[in-house]
Amino acid sequence: MRDAAFKQKENKMGIEDRVDATLKNVEGKVQEAVGEFTGDPKDQMEGKAKQVQAAAQHEKENIKDEIDQAVDETLS
Repeated sequence: MRDAAFKQKENKMGIEDRVDATLKNVEGKVQEAVGEFTGDPKDQMEGKAKQVQAAAQHEKENIKDEIDQAVDETLS
């Protein structure tokens, strides 16, 4: 079984990465909304791009969680 300290550190990093992704998503939504309000297509596209980046970060964390679970099941 994996070392508990390693697993705790790994979990903390995952939570921080998810928080960063959530903040990037919110930032993107705000930027997109400002772009729509001001009629600035560049802000709209940059906002949408940030939302896509955030979704990719969340998916990366989901995949890491699935791998961790599979490893834990294998080692149990």
